[in-house]
Amino acid sequence: MDRLLHVELVTETYPPDVNGVALTVQSLERGLRQLGHGVGVVRPQRDDESPRPDPDVMLVEGAPIPRYPGLRFGLPAGKRLTARWQAQRPDAVYIATEGPLGWSALRACRRMGIPVATGFHTRFDDYVGRYGAGFLSPWVFSWLRRFHNKADATLVPTRELQESLAQQGFRHVVRLGRAVDTREFHPAWRDTSLREAWGAGGGPVVLSVGRIAPEKNLPLAVRCFRRLQQARPDARFVWVGDGPARAELQAANPDFIFTGVQRGESLSRHFASADLFCFPSLSETFGNVTLEAMASGLATVAFDYGAAREHLRDGLHGATAAFGAEDDFLEAFHATALRPDLEALGAAGRQAVLHLNPGQVASDFAGLLAALNDRRQAA
Repeated sequence: MDRLLHVELVTETYPPDVNGVALTVQSLERGLRQLGHGVGVVRPQRDDESPRPDPDVMLVEGAPIPRYPGLRFGLPAGKRLTARWQAQRPDAVYIATEGPLGWSALRACRRMGIPVATGFHTRFDDYVGRYGAGFLSPWVFSWLRRFHNKADATLVPTRELQESLAQQGFRHVVRLGRAVDTREFHPAWRDTSLREAWGAGGGPVVLSVGRIAPEKNLPLAVRCFRRLQQARPDARFVWVGDGPARAELQAANPDFIFTGVQRGESLSRHFASADLFCFPSLSETFGNVTLEAMASGLATVAFDYGAAREHLRDGLHGATAAFGAEDDFLEAFHATALRPDLEALGAAGRQAVLHLNPGQVASDFAGLLAALNDRRQAA
């Protein structure tokens, strides 16, 4: 695609927030800019920042998300968005989140005839069940479908999710793959002094990276490590991240190592300094950390869906278990953790993701948005 676009990205989470949505949006923004496209970002203002005169960034009011300290959702901003897009009409808008800000952006796009794509990033229908409100799950799923069906396209990261949503009444579902920066996540970041700080001698270091919250299936991770510990008392379990379940998990497991949220080179060192990545979550739309672990040279164990279904090969890069089969996951994790060739598994996993170029994803993203614009112009 030769022509340059002006794209607006609307999101209710953005770095320094640490989650898959925030980091994916930032990666798309950077990729579009590197290709020469104009990019604007609309997001909530953080408590610790002041408004700044940056025409590329529109800050809106937000409110805290219950039980998720530090994260906010954006309040509706339809009038401001309309004025912004009347002053400089974008070729297309991408809405990454389904909160109040996302809904107001979607309505503004429809009123103004601006091509709009949405991103299906988070299984809120699954989350409500894990927070004790499972009776709301069908309603939440219907709400998500209604939101996304108002867009010209809904972007998803895997073929599996594309087919599943299409079968459940989602229209115009389009796959946009994910990538990983294999220079940022690289085995060369392995840090002997960091392993020493963890008390890791010759034993394996198991790593978990992500939000420490009920939807991440934390009890299974604990079961896996305790089983391994019976065979390898010198094993260590390192948890990178924070969240509403951390205090309880830490109190119940004083031998676990909790590092808090890590970013940049520090996160790279934590990944590369472990030996095995444990990812028992059942609530992902993709699971970016799977690619980050593989790129870092870690053998990885995950359920067979999302990023693992797309890129992780059982027995070659670690192990997978059928979705929801927790006993099988436990056995696969234990068998993998005791393998003498963990390093070789990790090296093979890295080779499997080397082709996932963030620049190509950004180019594909721009192509999708340009096609939406062309379709709207033709109509």
